[in-house]
Amino acid sequence: MATNKLALIRYKTIDNCLRNRFRKWTLDDLIEKVADALYEYEGISTGISKRTIQGDIQMMRSDRLGYNAPIIVTDRKYYSYEDEQFSITNSPINDADMEKMKEIVALLKQFNGFNYFDEMSGMIARLENNLYKSSDKTKNYIQFESNAQLKGIEHLTPIYQAILNQTPLLIEYRSFKAKESRQDIYHPYLLKEYRNRWFLITKPKKGTTLVTLALDRIEAFYTLSKELYIPYEGIDFERYFEDAIGVTKTQKDRAHRVILQFDPYNSPYVKTKPLHASQQILSEDEKGLIIRIDVVLNFELEREILGFGENVKVLAPKILARTIKRRLEKANQRYDQ
Repeated sequence: MATNKLALIRYKTIDNCLRNRFRKWTLDDLIEKVADALYEYEGISTGISKRTIQGDIQMMRSDRLGYNAPIIVTDRKYYSYEDEQFSITNSPINDADMEKMKEIVALLKQFNGFNYFDEMSGMIARLENNLYKSSDKTKNYIQFESNAQLKGIEHLTPIYQAILNQTPLLIEYRSFKAKESRQDIYHPYLLKEYRNRWFLITKPKKGTTLVTLALDRIEAFYTLSKELYIPYEGIDFERYFEDAIGVTKTQKDRAHRVILQFDPYNSPYVKTKPLHASQQILSEDEKGLIIRIDVVLNFELEREILGFGENVKVLAPKILARTIKRRLEKANQRYDQ
């Protein structure tokens, strides 16, 4: 059976609540959250009945939509998932909804070629390929970059909604260097993808500068009251990363004039696939190609340069040349041990 839009909003809202491990959920809590979601997404202000939410819970528990959600009640009033890793978003799409999605993809394809939809071409192709591969078990004719073991993708939609609705988040985060996770309140501002990983640009409640959190390091999060949200002033996030490769940057970072010399073998590659939008060709001869890019000096830039190995030389700035030389020397020492 196809799921109507309002029911889907209710199911997803209940799912987001039950996945949240930071609090216990009574039926009244779920009713309040669903009512808020219906008002935000559809402008419905009449609220929601207790009977409707009870029916939604029963529907989610059943196999009619393929969810089979393990919803349990503890202390006769608190609702939760028995399996902390469960989410209805991991459930397979039923045939009726699959056909609806195919119709939507067919409609979107008609807009390919229009200027406003240029950036959607890859997304439409990816969606169409995945739909037909899942429903018809056809061969995969387009292979996109992906990482099946990548964590944190399930956070993408709810965090996007938090940014859209200007809602602060209580995030449980564990960095690569930390042995244990820690909880802090953050004001989310921007989601950015880099090399098939997603990052959240945000500001901690107790901090004054922006920080970047990797979604795959977020262990859990909880939405807080909108009244606590603090917008970030003074930065145009549309242009914030224009002078950077990757996502490592602070408000104080400024672009440097980076000059790189590539050998003749790699010159065509660098010309056809620029390292950055600011790339300029300074000279090209039998010795190779010299380019200039205006970017901040960060880890991602270093990794990009190191990826070319012996085929590139940093001519400027000197601080970057010394850093690359030092890292190459350390790499060489590993082979001498």
